[in-house]
Amino acid sequence: MAKPLIAIVGRPNVGKSTLFNKLCGKRIAIVEDTPGVTRDRIYAECEWRSRTVMLVDTGGIEPHTDDVILSQMRRQAQLAIDSAQVIVLVCDQRSGVTATDADVAAMLLKSGKPVVLCVNKCDSVGDPPPEFYEFYNLGLGDPVAVSASHGHGTGDLLDRCFELIDFEHREDYPEEYIKVAVIGKPNVGKSSLVNRVAGAERAIVSNIAGTTRDATDTVVENEFGKFVFIDTAGIRRQAKVEENIERYSVLRAYMAVERCDVAVMLIDALVGFTEQDSKIAGYAHEQGKSTVIAVNKWDALEKDNSTMGSFCRQLEDGFSFMRYAPFCFISAKTGQRVDKLFSQIVEVAGQNARRISTGALNDVLATATARMQPPSDKGKRLKIYYITQASTKPPTFVCFVNKSELFHFSYQRYLENQIRETFGLTGTPVRMLIRERGE
Repeated sequence: MAKPLIAIVGRPNVGKSTLFNKLCGKRIAIVEDTPGVTRDRIYAECEWRSRTVMLVDTGGIEPHTDDVILSQMRRQAQLAIDSAQVIVLVCDQRSGVTATDADVAAMLLKSGKPVVLCVNKCDSVGDPPPEFYEFYNLGLGDPVAVSASHGHGTGDLLDRCFELIDFEHREDYPEEYIKVAVIGKPNVGKSSLVNRVAGAERAIVSNIAGTTRDATDTVVENEFGKFVFIDTAGIRRQAKVEENIERYSVLRAYMAVERCDVAVMLIDALVGFTEQDSKIAGYAHEQGKSTVIAVNKWDALEKDNSTMGSFCRQLEDGFSFMRYAPFCFISAKTGQRVDKLFSQIVEVAGQNARRISTGALNDVLATATARMQPPSDKGKRLKIYYITQASTKPPTFVCFVNKSELFHFSYQRYLENQIRETFGLTGTPVRMLIRERGE
């Protein structure tokens, strides 16, 4: 399930980026005492009370301006507002309520979204100054006094935001539906594939890169099972992302990966593997999603007896960090091998949710440690007491050891390979957590 989104908005130079950095716990946004430093939206995770949300930092909103950059910033902020579950309006206590604050508040009220009013730069400890109560005039309810630079009041602000988010909300799709995000660069045939599996023109298909602006859902039921295909916008290199709407589309594509069970990484056979393909697939890998690498337009490629073998070697080198992902050579245009793609989607989704018994895991551990002794350092040898599976999606294993620093990543990879060799776990990443005895 995608994480809820909280948008931080307000006029320029009220401390939005400082607040964003404080809530995220790291310096992500550029902070400068000059209006207009933050121009594009910046996204990051924020964890509070064992819940995680996505925060978006926006450029300052100037409702009435002819300046080109400021008007683009206003448009960017509006796009963030449209996709957010909760909006935080940041105002400056030192300057009081301004006409721009009132205009932005009126704009947010029209959006119909829940709004939390944050009055920043309340740096003194204790009761807020008398000027603080002036912000009730904005009609957004009780303001929250915050000092973004010192961190005062940020907990109260997050509490207020979390009260307005329904964390218990689940997707409308039942559990038996496999959610599949079709990801890749622009113009590799993502919409064509969704149209092929749906048997209808559900998405606009065009040779013009960037036709798909949003992530759209298509429900498919066939002999392989029940699926929800999420067609996403193509993800280009950051340097090539120029249009404002496209930046928004890229976020929606990443959010689609968050809510999917399986990511189908689509590659253009006529172009071959590129560095951008590995970056896009890497996002699915980091999120712990099952992945199938599908090479589209295979029918349009001139082939000989060695074409598929050399292409597979190219993909293995390019996706060396996710060797678990199977390959499928398809044609969305003709339907070639699309049935095989469905079979692979079902298989990797099952492997991602697979649970292995502790007894079976420790049998593999005993065999693996007998075959290759655990590493040692300065006369101290690593002892692995036992291993157990903590969770699924992705399969996550916990190793209990005597000294965690002795558990070298190469031996960790060796154990992971032994587990894969025994149990398969095709198409899914595996997480390995190390715990010292007593933790």
